[in-house]
Parts: sequence; C-alpha cells; structure tokens
Amino acid sequence: MAVLAVQQIRRMRGGAQGQLMLGADGHVYVVKFQNNPQHMRVLANEFLASRIALAAGLTAPETELVEVSSWLVENTPDLEIDLGRTRVRCLPGLQFGSRFVGGLMPGQVVDYLPEEQLAEVKNVAEFAGILALDKWTGNANGRQAVFARKQRERRYRAVFIDFGYCFHAGEWRFEDAPLRGVYYRNDVYREITGWECFEPWLTRMETMAADTIWEAANEVPPEWYGGDLSEMEALMEKLLARRSRIRELIEGFGRSDRRPFPKWRGMGESGEKDWKEQRWRTTIAGRVN
Repeated sequence: MAVLAVQQIRRMRGGAQGQLMLGADGHVYVVKFQNNPQHMRVLANEFLASRIALAAGLTAPETELVEVSSWLVENTPDLEIDLGRTRVRCLPGLQFGSRFVGGLMPGQVVDYLPEEQLAEVKNVAEFAGILALDKWTGNANGRQAVFARKQRERRYRAVFIDFGYCFHAGEWRFEDAPLRGVYYRNDVYREITGWECFEPWLTRMETMAADTIWEAANEVPPEWYGGDLSEMEALMEKLLARRSRIRELIEGFGRSDRRPFPKWRGMGESGEKDWKEQRWRTTIAGRVN
C-alpha cells in the first residue's frame, strides 16, 4: 500500500533531483520521481537494492511506494524537473520514497566526518557489508553514506543511501570494475583483516533465499521499468547467479591500486595461496553454520 504525499518541503541535492516530502503517515521521505533525469529504472534499483540491503541486516533507510497526486503537482511550483534548457512538471503517480535519515532536526545528520570521528562511527564495520552488496548488485557509482546521531549522543552511525546506480542504472547489466561501488575514503576499510570482517552480511547475501529477492521484485511497480516483466525476471536471475562471485569481486578491489585493506595478510602475489585458502575456509564455515 502506497503512502500518500501531502506536502513538498524542499528540493534535494543530487542528479535524480529528489524532493523532500511529508507523507500522510507522518514520516518525511526523499522522493524520486519516475521522470527524473537519470532514468526511470533508478526507482526500481533504489527499491530492490534497499530491500536486499535491509534483508542482509545492513543499515539503510526504510523504503515505501509514495503516491503523489496530480493536484499536489499542479499546486506546488517546486515540483518540477530541471532538464537544462527546459523544465517539466514532476510526473504524478507512484514514486520511490526513502525515509529521510534523522528527520528534520538540524545538526543530527552529516555527510562528512573527520578521520578521528569516522574511526569512531558505531557501525563502521558495516562498510565491509555494504561493499559486498555493492559488488553483488554491480553498483556503477561510488558508495554514498550519511552519518546520524541522536540528541546528546557523541558517536554517529552510518546509514547507507542512494542505490540508484546498482544494476548499472537504467541499463540493467553488470559491468564490474574494481573501483566501482566503493566508498571514496579508505579509512572505513582500514581494520579489515580477513573474510571474517565481512560477516554476517556476506554469508547472508550468499545464502539469501531466492524468494526474498523475488518478493522485492514483485513489489516494484511495472511502470518503473516499462512494464517488461521479462527484463525484470532476467535481471533477478542474473543477480541470483552472481551470489557465487561476490568474494571474487571484493578481491578485485582488495588488489587494486587503492590498497584498501592494509591489514589483510596475503594481499600481494606471495600471499595468493593464503588468500585463497582463507576464502575457502571462511566460505565453508559460513555455509555450515
């Protein structure tokens, strides 16, 4: 059941030109519209990858279908899309809504932390888990995160946002490259010492029930992907088949010029045997448990 949008609050930054909107349920959502400049399928990507992230136990915003009425579009001047030389009205109907992190209280959410504070983020270990998800889903963009804390709390928690370029945005294909789908600062990967640091998220993805993925796909409105069910089915089949490649894709990043895992023994050529043995042992142990 969709949440009805009752008020536009302000525009959001970003290429999709999302809008911050109040829902009839009392929650505030970042809403991305079907006719956003990136691609209509960006909405499907956001919904699918967010649901899979939540199923794997990662910290991501709750997502909803948001219904934006023709009346609200017609009576809200800011509900428009900037196409450069022209502007068009936002398309009414079902849109993608992501629960706004931190609500409307100022100062509780930031998108940058200095190195010393980043190291103290409560769930900094989850950057390993979201890396696995981004590699699995073929995120063609850099990993986006914001940092939120409650009033009177000192330490922040990372919340992973913006999954629109998973499945290579509107192209729905997988073009793997070592530096795609990764966070721009190596600090978050510094304490990764082996495959155990990717748990429990990695094993949850590798063993995720096909029904979980198909249920998410079935909730995506057909108008978000042109109504071609065969293309959605093909995407989900490819995604399920890729579960066996997640570790290989993480390894590719690990061996890149970024050198993101300085404490992981076996990164060099001389450690190739150690790396493969560790991967085999950890994979088997995870599946047995």
